[in-house]
Amino acid sequence: MGIPDFAYHRPATLAEACNLGRTYGDQARFLAGGTEVLVDLRQKRCVPEHVIALGSVPDLNHIRAGDDLLRIGAMVKLEEIAESPDVKQFFPALCEAVVHIGSVQIRSRATIGGNFCGAVPCADTPPVCIAGDAALRLVGVAGERTLPAREFFQAPRRSVLERDELLVEILLPRQPESSGVSYQRFSLRSGSALAVASVAARIVLEGASIAAATVVLGAVAPIPLPVPECARLLEGQRPSAELFSRAAERAAAEAQPISDIRGSDAFRRELVRVLTSRALREATARAGGGVQ
Repeated sequence: MGIPDFAYHRPATLAEACNLGRTYGDQARFLAGGTEVLVDLRQKRCVPEHVIALGSVPDLNHIRAGDDLLRIGAMVKLEEIAESPDVKQFFPALCEAVVHIGSVQIRSRATIGGNFCGAVPCADTPPVCIAGDAALRLVGVAGERTLPAREFFQAPRRSVLERDELLVEILLPRQPESSGVSYQRFSLRSGSALAVASVAARIVLEGASIAAATVVLGAVAPIPLPVPECARLLEGQRPSAELFSRAAERAAAEAQPISDIRGSDAFRRELVRVLTSRALREATARAGGGVQ
């Protein structure tokens, strides 16, 4: 299956890319790694008149670890993240999420920025980044802004990005002391399979009690779905199997799954229940705690 004709642009600067986005608006698509955009073109899911390739734009392809912040450029390939010593040391759960995405060949082309900006509900990197309190730096013609990753998504395949804006960096703060993050997902087969359901969880311990908790669901709602009810249930309590079971039931109740070829509503809710319990246990262990 071929792809429709379009004008191809290769801007050399961030400002040039943003101006092209403003000029062509809805008639244009930005191209990062191409693993999603090219599929969309072949399937006629989008038929842009202009494609703006970002491969030559500087300052989008870096991993920089400071004392308190890890900065990942939007054009960094997923396989680079999976193999990065800085990411493994600073936020290892992101490496674990990345290795579930496609094959090595796909990860060697796909970018973390594309995984966010595609805004597909089953994307693997947004839930774990949201659990880690990530922020996103966006740059457009009018200037730049930074917002929490949890505020980026609006609906399937739709984000807060304006037509002249680009996601430039994912900003991950250093995680609190005595904290752990876990990412759990289920797919119908190993290898290049989309998540049927996923859960990211962070636990912060203070002594033997949970000081803070975050649970974020993926692939079971129109956008990555934080579950604040789980946090309220968990915080101030001692980790226990019974507590995590109640939190998992709450997460399953808050999920908004659909039924499709990969799984029914009921099946996905059961997956959320199992994956939430598993993620909370692993996050607690990584925070240095035990489960009663």
